[in-house]
Amino acid sequence: MDFSAYQEAIQISQPVLPEGKVDQVVGLIVEGYGPQMSVGAVCDLVTTQGRRIPAEVVGFKEKRMLLMPYGEMQGIQLGCRIVPRQQQPLAPVGDAYLGRVIDGLGQPMDDKGPIAATDMYPLYADVVNALHRRSVNQVSDVGVRVINSFITVGQGQRVAIMAGSGVGKSVLMGMISRHMASDVCIVALIGERGREVKDFVDEILGPDGMGRSIVVAATSDTSPLVRMRGAYLATTLAEYFRDQGKNVILMMDSVTRFAMSSRDVGLAAGEPPTVKGYTPSFFVKLPKLLERAGSVQGKGSITGIYTVLVEGDDMNDPVGDAVRSIVDGHIVLSRKLANQGHYPAVDVLASVSRVMRATVSGEHTRMAQRFREVLAAYQNVEDLISIGAYVDGSDPDVDYAKSMIGKMKQFLRQDMMEGVSYEECVQQLTALFGTVEKAAKK
Repeated sequence: MDFSAYQEAIQISQPVLPEGKVDQVVGLIVEGYGPQMSVGAVCDLVTTQGRRIPAEVVGFKEKRMLLMPYGEMQGIQLGCRIVPRQQQPLAPVGDAYLGRVIDGLGQPMDDKGPIAATDMYPLYADVVNALHRRSVNQVSDVGVRVINSFITVGQGQRVAIMAGSGVGKSVLMGMISRHMASDVCIVALIGERGREVKDFVDEILGPDGMGRSIVVAATSDTSPLVRMRGAYLATTLAEYFRDQGKNVILMMDSVTRFAMSSRDVGLAAGEPPTVKGYTPSFFVKLPKLLERAGSVQGKGSITGIYTVLVEGDDMNDPVGDAVRSIVDGHIVLSRKLANQGHYPAVDVLASVSRVMRATVSGEHTRMAQRFREVLAAYQNVEDLISIGAYVDGSDPDVDYAKSMIGKMKQFLRQDMMEGVSYEECVQQLTALFGTVEKAAKK
C-alpha cells in the first residue's frame, strides 16, 4: 500500500498554529512579534474580549511586524494575539456576485444574504505578459455621443476621466455604465461618499443594469487599507469574468482616493514622502493596478475606465500625470463648460484616445479631425467674438466656425438618460458635416 500521499500531508501540516502578540500601537499601525509572515499576508488580531479584527502585514521594522487593521482600532491593546490567516491574500469570485453590492472585503452590503463563491483568485495578481495581450482594434460602444465620436474607446482600452471636484466625473461614469455595451459591468466606488452608493445603485444602474453588474463600495469612512483592497478586489472580479471569455467594463471612481489611501498606508508604515507627500511605493502600485486591465489572447477583455480627481483643476498634479502616462487615453472635463450648463462637460480639444485610429474607419477619423479644427478655430477668437471685436470676413475659417458653433455645441450635449449608439454617432456626425459642407459652399 502506498503511503506517500499521507506522508506528504503530514510533512506540510501544522499541528501547532504559531501565534504572535501585539507589542505597540502607533496611529494606524500595530507592531508585534509573531510567526514568519510575508508582506500582504492576512492575520487576525484577537482582543481580550475574543473579537477578531482582520489585519494585513504592510512591512517590518527591527524584527517586528507592522500590521494595519481592516476594521476599527478600538479594543486592540498590548498583548493581543496575532493569529495567521492567509499567507497570500485571496479573493472569492464567482457568477453569484452579479447583481450584488459588496464592501472592500467582499462582504455583502445589500441584505440579500451570503454569496456562494465558486473559486479563489489572488488579490494582487501578476500583470499579464505583454506578448499575451491582444491588440485593441474593436470599438467599445459607451453610449455617449462625444466620446464615441471624438475619443472612441476600444475594447480592452484603459481610459482616465480627469477633472476637478464637482465637474461631472461621477455623472459621466454613470452614463457610461448605464449605456455601454458589455457582458459584465464592475463598478468600484473607492473613497467616495456613502450617499453616492445607494444613488448609483438605485438611480443610475437600476434593476436592469444591476443584473449584469457588481458594485464594490469602499467608502471614505473605511480604513485606507480597505479602500485599497476594494480597488484590487474589483479588478480581481473583472479578471475572473475575463477568464470566462466575457467582455468586462471596469469602472473605478476614483484612482485619486486609491492614491491617497496608498499614501496614508505608506506614511504610517514609515516610508519617506516625495511629491505632495505621495510615497515611492504608490508610483509602483499604480501601474500594476492599471496594467491588469486589457485584452488577453484566448480570453475576454477588461475595458478600464478610471476617474481622476485632480487637485485645484491642475491636470499635471502627481496622480493625474502618473495616470495619464499609463493609460491609453484620457477624457478631460472642463469646469468652464460645466458652469455654462454644458453636459457632459468634455473638453474635446484636451482629450485624446490613443487607440482611436486603430478602431474606427478612416472617414470617421477625418470627420473627427475636421470637427476639432473648426472648434479650435472658434475657441481661438471666442473672446474677441464675445466682446464684438471680431469683424466678419476677416478670416474665412473663423466665419465658417462662427456659423456652425451652435450646431456643434448641440451635437456635444447629451442628456444623462439618453443613450446614443456608436453607429448613430457616426451617422449624426456625417449629417452634421454634410450640412457644414453645404453651408460652406453657399
